[in-house]
Amino acid sequence: MDWGISLLGLLVGFLVGLTGVGGASLLTPLLVLIGINPTMAVGTDLFYNSITKLFGTIQHMRQKTVDLKLVGYLAAGSIPGAVVSIVALHFFESAYHNQEKIVRVALGVMLIVVAALTIFKLLFDGNGKENRWQAKPLEQKRALTVTIGAVLGFIVGLTSIGSGSLFAIAIMYLYRIAAPKLVGTDIAHAMLLVTAAGLLHASFGNVDFVLALQLLIGSVPGVWIGSALAAKVPAKPLRAIVATLILISGIKLI
Repeated sequence: MDWGISLLGLLVGFLVGLTGVGGASLLTPLLVLIGINPTMAVGTDLFYNSITKLFGTIQHMRQKTVDLKLVGYLAAGSIPGAVVSIVALHFFESAYHNQEKIVRVALGVMLIVVAALTIFKLLFDGNGKENRWQAKPLEQKRALTVTIGAVLGFIVGLTSIGSGSLFAIAIMYLYRIAAPKLVGTDIAHAMLLVTAAGLLHASFGNVDFVLALQLLIGSVPGVWIGSALAAKVPAKPLRAIVATLILISGIKLI
């Protein structure tokens, strides 16, 4: 038992509960930076996330804060997209033996993108105006929704990053949806996506189950403590600090 890994899980869970910034954006680069190979870090993070997202999904289903139709359209694109990226990565390794370099660079790029989008959202969110995409009914955006799911699912399968953050931003700006339902829909879809991607990574031997368990031991109480303190501390400055740390991690990985 490596209690240092559990303390890492505690730290990540605490920051997620406190700021709402995606756990994969924090955890995956930290695993790489402490010496876990990038593909194993991605696969383990996806498996770990599937468990944490499952509990969130159950709670939101009870609260009826999940748009099941939107979840279905997103998953119809995102799960095949993730499968394509993971299988392609596996065959790339067989042919060119450069899987770890591809994953490391992709991780770095996505961390920079997520950090930039998080900071942009903090600075410019909240004008309250409905755009032309939000005004259209979901059925008229079915093809767009599946396409967005496929593109972002490909990215999640490759890097483990974005199952929450990237999809949440897409949902926010393209669909008319109340804040509680946005959160629930994002979590429910992310649970389906990371579970499918995590299982596929596991079939290729890219999941360290002992590592995932040790992380969960720390992250579950960490999320609880962070969530309890979230109402007592200013959220925006903390999110900006975490986004800056994510940005620095991305630059270091590249």
